[in-house]
Amino acid sequence: MTSGDHKRELNSARPADERALLLRWMAETLRSEYGEKDLLARREPLHELISTILSQRTTHADEEAAYKELRDLGDWDDIIAAPTEQVAHAIRRSNYPESKAPRIQETLRRLRDSPSGYDLEFLRELPLKDALKWLTDLPGVGIKTASLVLLFNFSRPVFPVDTHVFRINTRVGTIPKMGEQAAHRALLALLPPSPPFLYDLHVNLLVHGRRVCHWTRPLCGECVLRERCDAYALYGDHVPSFGAK
Repeated sequence: MTSGDHKRELNSARPADERALLLRWMAETLRSEYGEKDLLARREPLHELISTILSQRTTHADEEAAYKELRDLGDWDDIIAAPTEQVAHAIRRSNYPESKAPRIQETLRRLRDSPSGYDLEFLRELPLKDALKWLTDLPGVGIKTASLVLLFNFSRPVFPVDTHVFRINTRVGTIPKMGEQAAHRALLALLPPSPPFLYDLHVNLLVHGRRVCHWTRPLCGECVLRERCDAYALYGDHVPSFGAK
């Protein structure tokens, strides 16, 4: 433990109302460090959906390259009709292309055959629980992908938990140790149902994870959250790799 912190109660053991306040402090601190992020859709909904499937365990640059080559195959109907091996080759810059290719084709096929076709605009007004279920029923679409599409494109009050969001919140202690899927519910329960707030926090956590709170050898000396971070209280400048025993 760091000097002076050996008697501090860990955040993860604190009651929910205190952890909710900690999350608000994190949001304000990260906003001061990285700026406020306005909730504006960065791309159209179906693009967001397919790109987020591609992004799983994949860098942003490789995700974008994979999406570009996928669209080089033609329109959505052309991608459905293409041999799966050809689709897998097109998205080879994304990790696990052999499993993602048939899922993307089946997702597109279901959309094409649905009443709204490729238009996802109906998700804006669908009850939130139903919208989440509709999306997560698609092959290859988990709660993270569904939440991201609903927040980014339709300003729905959900909180996507990617690897950066999960890692930082686990280290700081806003949530006790749990799986990434469970973290969506746990964090959302602590956060205000304000889409602009949720978006701002999500994006700034993403930036912080990429720049400072790395999976291995996090740059704790540069971290604006360290004064209230459980991991820093326990390990100081020697925070272990995330997930290490």
